[in-house]
Amino acid sequence: MEDIRIQGTPKTPTVNFISSEGLLEIKGRSIPENSIEFYKPLIDWIESYAQQPNDSSNVNIQLEYFNTSSSKCILDLFKKLEAINKSITINWYYEEDDEDMLEAGEDYEAIINIPFKMIEVEEI
Repeated sequence: MEDIRIQGTPKTPTVNFISSEGLLEIKGRSIPENSIEFYKPLIDWIESYAQQPNDSSNVNIQLEYFNTSSSKCILDLFKKLEAINKSITINWYYEEDDEDMLEAGEDYEAIINIPFKMIEVEEI
């Protein structure tokens, strides 16, 4: 299974999906022109990963900002992860003064049946 490594831009996040490590990482800003087009390969990758997942997987979400269409795609991504019957932890990073990003993580946590860890950082 091919890993996904995408270098971030001012409009799209850095992505590192590494199957051998059970690591799924999304960092930066997510305001792509077409969110569905950007996130579809990531969601497809998770579907493939779900066939033979690691015993445990860490999902690191460290976004400084995402738009509404990205939020829907991120939810779709979490729903695919929910179907994996192994140990998954979602680490949701937010800047110390960013109440909106903390709330977004709490909203996802309320919808998705995967444990979230809210991790406050000084700067993303």
